[in-house]
Amino acid sequence: MHSNGDIFLGEIIGTAILILFGAGVVAAVLLNHSKAKGAGWVVIAFGWGFGVLAGAYTAAPLSGGHLNPAVTVGIAIDTGDWDTVPVYIAGQMVGAMLGAVLCWLVYYGQFAANSEEETSIGTLGIFSTIPEIRVWWQNLVTETIATVGLVLPILALGLTKGLGESGTGVLVVALLVTGIGLSLGGPTGYAINPARDLGPRIVHTFLPIPNKGTSDWQYAWVPVAGPLIGAVLSGLIFNAAF
Repeated sequence: MHSNGDIFLGEIIGTAILILFGAGVVAAVLLNHSKAKGAGWVVIAFGWGFGVLAGAYTAAPLSGGHLNPAVTVGIAIDTGDWDTVPVYIAGQMVGAMLGAVLCWLVYYGQFAANSEEETSIGTLGIFSTIPEIRVWWQNLVTETIATVGLVLPILALGLTKGLGESGTGVLVVALLVTGIGLSLGGPTGYAINPARDLGPRIVHTFLPIPNKGTSDWQYAWVPVAGPLIGAVLSGLIFNAAF
């Protein structure tokens, strides 16, 4: 049983690593004067997957490495234990904001170069998700389905004790996130994690990035609500079927 202090610290560290890698790979692909400029969606999907791998492995001894309120809620619905849910989510939000700031620091020179008007780009897509076709119900359905594709397998993974004991389960989840990005990430950018989207969006709002564009708060509820709906559905399906 993890203490509240360990959970909070573990989720901060793990989620910060997740966002540092995830936002970092998008920055590498999108920002001008980056050596990975134009590397493409496959690189982004694998970067996020490696972020899950690094963050969850690091956080696992302290908190179990949820790194995602949707995972936390899905597990709580399965187990009926809601006592530590606020601690997990608080750590995840702090970690997500910290990771976004760290990404900004790593690419500070590239963000600063965004002041060049003729080559500047909107930077929200580095930090948070933007739908390709803006139809709220479609975007909500996409995020919900993609999150079920994440949380339900994670819950089922708990039935495979050998994977959990060996630590291979974290690798499986990292590959799962990569697969979701490749298969289901096209419409919305696959938030599948409320903290992953909301924390960096808050940071983007306040960072002094030249020509950064909008933080798109009108859309911000979708990548929070969709994953939470998906988490609830995953927990209910798991309890009914397994």
